[in-house]
Amino acid sequence: MITVSLCMIVKDEEETLGRCLSCLSDLVDEIIIVDTGSTDRTKEIAAEYTGKIYDFQWVDDFSAARNFAFSKASGDYIYSADADEILDEENRERFRVLKANMLPEVEIVQMYYTNQLKFRTVYNYDKEYRPKLFKRLRNFTWIDPVHETVRTAPVVFDSDIEIIHEQTENHAKRDLEALHRAAVRDGVLSQRLFDMYARELYLAGDEEDLNNAEGFFENICNGGTGSSEELKTALCIMVRIERKLGNIPKFFKYAAKAIAVGGVSELCLELGDHYMELEDYEEASIWFYNAAYETESIFDAGSRGGKALRRMAECCRKLGAPEKAEHYEKSAEEWEDKAAMA
Repeated sequence: MITVSLCMIVKDEEETLGRCLSCLSDLVDEIIIVDTGSTDRTKEIAAEYTGKIYDFQWVDDFSAARNFAFSKASGDYIYSADADEILDEENRERFRVLKANMLPEVEIVQMYYTNQLKFRTVYNYDKEYRPKLFKRLRNFTWIDPVHETVRTAPVVFDSDIEIIHEQTENHAKRDLEALHRAAVRDGVLSQRLFDMYARELYLAGDEEDLNNAEGFFENICNGGTGSSEELKTALCIMVRIERKLGNIPKFFKYAAKAIAVGGVSELCLELGDHYMELEDYEEASIWFYNAAYETESIFDAGSRGGKALRRMAECCRKLGAPEKAEHYEKSAEEWEDKAAMA
């Protein structure tokens, strides 16, 4: 049977850490806790389960902290967990079965991450695969009978294990501040971080976050950096920023540019919301219809589903068309039910 090292980075997790460790401690062979500056009972709770507790000076980099934790592991595989994760008894048993039957060639095991929509931030789906278990030492092998080459792609196994993400607070503000600092420091973001910044900003950004982000996204819109897809996303974000901040001339400037490069549902929703605020329900309904039926979303699936359809229903009520309003309300409910099952 393989051995597994549990690696965690923590800070002020006294509310959830004990719950997490209690459901994992008998499944793993080693527990590594890296603390990045707790001021509560986190380290005291961790000490009930392991003596391998390390302090790590926070450098505004989650990857650096996780890499430090991984460097302390000695098991065949490393399981990476956060303090707000839980395995119920059914999935604890699945973990045991996996551990007892792991094929030696498997290098990464993906597990389902569930309950992601609780705070409605960057995620469009309540359940998705995430890589959670990693082979500590990798063996390179040759492949193909002729013109042989070394296999560089990892062998990934998609398991049936479901991790319950019992988040106790919304981390959107923390994440947005970290993303803003990275954007200011580096001038550019990786494609993955860029997409996450845009999505989090659109779904959860407050006025301070929007003000902070304006320069970064404006630079992309004005030809500074970025691919064509990043330009489309940046224009959409600028439309939202300028509407939320009340800069209507700039709002229409970026809306026109966004339409020119290809309209998306989020853009149509912003235009519809603008006309709703002006109580021009007929014009608003045109844009909401386009959001729901004529365009695709780029980071908020709800912009072409439940959000647009419910706004259509509201416009119909304001325009004295209750039957149409009922139709769109029903369509919104059907869309949301289907999305919840995805």
